[in-house]
Amino acid sequence: MVCVVADDITGAAEMAGIAHRLGLSVSLSLDWIITDDCDVAVIATDTRSMTESEAIAALRKGLSKVKDDRRIRAFFKKTDSALRGNVVAELSVMINMLDLNGALYLPANPSKGRIIKDGCYLIDGMPIDKTPFSFDPEFPAFSARLTERFPNADTCAISFQDVCTSTDLDDGVESAMSKRLLLAGAADLFTSFLKKYFNPRTEKISIPYEVGKGSCIVVCGSTQSDPTRCGIKPSYMPTEVYDGIVLSDAWAATLAQRYAEPPHRVLIAVKDHHRTGREVAVHLRQTMALVVKNLVGMRSPDHLIIEGGATAFAILSALGWDSFEIQNEIAPGVISMKLRDGNTKVSMKPGSYPWGGMFAYLAEID
Repeated sequence: MVCVVADDITGAAEMAGIAHRLGLSVSLSLDWIITDDCDVAVIATDTRSMTESEAIAALRKGLSKVKDDRRIRAFFKKTDSALRGNVVAELSVMINMLDLNGALYLPANPSKGRIIKDGCYLIDGMPIDKTPFSFDPEFPAFSARLTERFPNADTCAISFQDVCTSTDLDDGVESAMSKRLLLAGAADLFTSFLKKYFNPRTEKISIPYEVGKGSCIVVCGSTQSDPTRCGIKPSYMPTEVYDGIVLSDAWAATLAQRYAEPPHRVLIAVKDHHRTGREVAVHLRQTMALVVKNLVGMRSPDHLIIEGGATAFAILSALGWDSFEIQNEIAPGVISMKLRDGNTKVSMKPGSYPWGGMFAYLAEID
């Protein structure tokens, strides 16, 4: 078994989707209890949304539960493909607790135009600090050079290398496995690793997906989102709620009224971006979680669709939903799951990824 430790839930779902596509058995949970005998066990930790000290404590506590599980033959650390998170701190914990020689950190996704060239991280040829990621509320990209972004990496036995093609990733996997290094990175690296580790013979084709006519709650919790593409009229968080001047009660009541009317669909999004910082990010996702819990309490939707990892984790935790069966990889990073103890479908994606065909067949457009 391969155990994947992901620092946010949409990243965890993306890893589960890749394993599912490659024909491997996979489980996904929001806790550190691995109940299924499977090829790949994915654990979503939400440590990206924590402070560094909180992330270290949570990771140590969780790893202590699984590090001696004899079913696990290898670990993989899923990190953000836009360099966000408590990367060095978390990799250091895993290196030490798993008694490894170091970590090879390759966050590049060449298939999506995200590469490491001459030690710098580029997105579609643009240095990451010149993209909208420079305005991220918690982990703004202040430099594209990895040694500047992560100055303590070398002293913690964490190495990088240039990655411009999938062949570069394959070489990295070979090197890490031969040197007992923890592999850390994003989707393309994980795909390369699974193909090397399991040598799967076939690859599943994504099934065309249709949102359908059922009730639906869509939550756009990312600063990178474009809710107008979803086919449902957005209900934006009022600026006074965004600023924390007033509680969300009046907005929640408006959302409830809209959701109560056929076809029982609502899209929740954030329009304002004039505040930054962890405190703001926590306020936004907690507010989203509160209003969604209220809506689900009224009517459990046929489909819950969430954009943004920290937002998804906050919502699912508030709902008490923590175990899922993977149903389909709609598009790279866009995953459809089914709640194990319920009928609701849950689909998620990272904020910076496109929706793929998620809303192409929406039966009714507001």
